[in-house]
Formats: sequence, C-alpha cells, structure tokens
Amino acid sequence: MKLRLPVLSIMTVLLAAPAFAAVVGVNTAAQAITAERINTLPPEAQPAWRTYLDRSVAQMAADRAALAAEGAPGHFAPVKMRGDSEKTMPLDRPPEWYATPEARHIADVIVSFQTPAGGWSKNQSRDGALRVPGQPWAGDNNSHFAAPGDFDLARDEHWHYVGTLDNDATITELQFLARVITALPGADSQAYRTAFDKGAAYLFNAQFPNGGWPQVWPLEGGYHDAITFNDDALVHAALLMSDIASGNGDYAFVPEATRQKAAEARNRAIACILTTQVRVNGHRTVWGQQHDALTELPVAARNFEPDALSSAESASLLVYLMTLPDPSPQVVAAVHDGVKWLHGSALHDVAWTDGGDKAAGRKLISSPGAPDLWARYYVSATGKPIFGDRDKTLHDDVNEISVERRNGYAWFNTAPLKVFKAYTKWSLVHPQAAQ
Repeated sequence: MKLRLPVLSIMTVLLAAPAFAAVVGVNTAAQAITAERINTLPPEAQPAWRTYLDRSVAQMAADRAALAAEGAPGHFAPVKMRGDSEKTMPLDRPPEWYATPEARHIADVIVSFQTPAGGWSKNQSRDGALRVPGQPWAGDNNSHFAAPGDFDLARDEHWHYVGTLDNDATITELQFLARVITALPGADSQAYRTAFDKGAAYLFNAQFPNGGWPQVWPLEGGYHDAITFNDDALVHAALLMSDIASGNGDYAFVPEATRQKAAEARNRAIACILTTQVRVNGHRTVWGQQHDALTELPVAARNFEPDALSSAESASLLVYLMTLPDPSPQVVAAVHDGVKWLHGSALHDVAWTDGGDKAAGRKLISSPGAPDLWARYYVSATGKPIFGDRDKTLHDDVNEISVERRNGYAWFNTAPLKVFKAYTKWSLVHPQAAQ
C-alpha cells in the first residue's frame, strides 16, 4: 500500500468553514517530486522513484548543455505562439497529402524543434520557419498574470514547458510524423523515423513508475510534476501507446521492440487510472484534474484550480475505460461507480450566463427546466462544487469570484453527457456485478 504523505488540502479547510460562506478556504500549492519526499515512501518503492528522478535531472542538464553548446546566433524570429498549434499539424488530410512538400515542411519544422530529450514544447506553429541553432525549443509560455508566489510562476522564465504533454504537445507531433513516414518510401522518411523513435523514447522515459505522466518532462517542479489528467494528457498518451502497440495503419513501420514497450506503457497507464480513482468512505468516485505523483491524491494546479474532483477530466477517463477491449473486473467496477457519481453530481435547473451584460460577468442563475450542468470542480469529501480565484481564495458560490475569472474559465460543462451516451451500450455488455 502506498504511503499517503501529509498534505494540506482544501478539504481540511472546507470542513472547518461555515456553510455557504463567500470564502471557504485558500488553495495550497502542489509539491514537486524531490529526493526528500521519495525518502518518505515505503522502502520497496523508493529505488524506482530515485532512478526516475535521477534520469530527469540528468536529462535536464543535458538539454541545457545542448542549447548552450549551440551558441546564440545573434538574432532569430520568435516562434509564433498560438493556443491551437495542433491545427498547424492537421491529422485529417487524405493519406497522399502527407507526402506533399507542404506536409514535409511541417515535418521538417517538427524535427527541428524536437528537444534533446525527444519531446516538444507547446503553443508553437509548426508551419513556419525551421528552428535555427541557439534558438530555444520553447517559446514564451509564461503566464501574463503570474506574480511572485503564484503557483503558475515559472522557476526559470527562459526554460518553461521545454518538453510537455500539455495542449496536445508531443502527442500531435508524433501522430503527424507517423502519417508522413507512412506516406513516404524508404530513405525519404529516415529523418522522420529517427525523430519518431526519439519521441517514443521520450514518452517511455517520462512515464512515472506508477504509470502516470507528468505535464512537463524533464521535471520542472510544482504541479507540472503531477500525474496529469488535465486536458486529457494521460488519455491521449495512452491512446497513442495503443496505436503504436497495434502496429497497424500509420504505425506499421514501428519495430516490434517499440510496440512491446508501448503496450507495457499503456497497461501501466490503465493501472494508474484505476489506482488514482478517489475513494470517499470506501466508495469510488472520480478523479482530480491532476494527482500528486507520490501520494496519488488530487492536487492543485494554478491559483484558481483546487485539489478537487474534476468532472470534465473524469468524463474523458471514463469514456477511455469504456473503449478498452475485454475490460478487467476492476475497470468495469471503476466505470460503473464513476458514472454513478457523475449522475449524482449534476446541477439541475440552473444556467451559466452573462445575461447580455458582459461587464457584469457570467453568473449562475436559477433557470427551471434548463439542461443539466456539471461544475468543473467538486470537493471530494462533500461532493459540493468549489470555485477558485486568482488570489488563491476558494468559494462555494461561483458568483462570488472575480468577473475576470468568471468570464475567463470553464467553470461548468456538459462533458458527462458523452459518458452517459457511451455507457448506455457499454453497460449492457458489462453489467455491474452484484454487491
């Protein structure tokens, strides 16, 4: 059994707070993976985590040394930053398109921005200029809201998200390269094959001993070191591992040894999903947006993102589990209990709207007959919605947080509806076991 390290969570604060208070707690920062924390784990778990941390530290040093060795070229055009950079690597074109000069240019840009570790940064256009020697692999991923003491403040503003799964980074680059490799014969695809192999190795190296993946690798500290379900990072990595393991379609070129490693990585990821499903009073619920890699408990991310259960990420995890062929009894139980929790957490007869007054900000209002909504976050112990603000305060009423955060974050969603749709058919084949 894994030792649960003592952490100050929002649950502790909330249980001591008066009901319906405007401010019910203060968010607490996620902890980095450190040698000191590893030393508190059960003795049998420590060697694997020490090896992992040592590998990360060595790779970070190698990455920095590689950039320093290139020397600064004097000037270079900054990489265009965009939140939808995956659109510059389209995955829905006809197979023959991936052999065109346009597709090959994108692939060349991808190869040029691959880090020494084998991954890629995020929010970068891949249809522009190739990287030049001395140019950082990552652009400006710093938060424009971050201030001293904020959870989102980079330890090094010049070295941030250098290799990440956030915003579909690394996964999309590998998927695009696979399509180009498949479309090109022999030697024409060799550079792309080399980059793909290096990228696959990056994912193998970045995977935690317990099967999760961090948001950033080599490790950067803070919530970036957590098991990351946010934006479906782990699900997308596990799906890519399944594709590679299959050796079918765009992945027929992958060597058998790599396929086997991918299958093992996928299986560890599934085990991680099952292990981290939060239990309350012995009952399975759902998952957090990210979980501490060592305690496996939900942890906070940015100032306004608490260590709570997350409906949207949990919906994606449940849908993924329902796609697994021949699911184990553990997977079947996890799905049934997770779906039950989502049903019970629906918000009825309310609407999330600005009412035509954007300056006043969105508000949650009474709206009889409105479609069901789900809050982004719920307190594990109580199952009640929770909302955060940029000053780290936590609220039980979304209407009490700042206008900027009410308008600028997805506090409510309907993601569980896709779960219920899939569950209707899935549960007929995999009925719940008798209690």
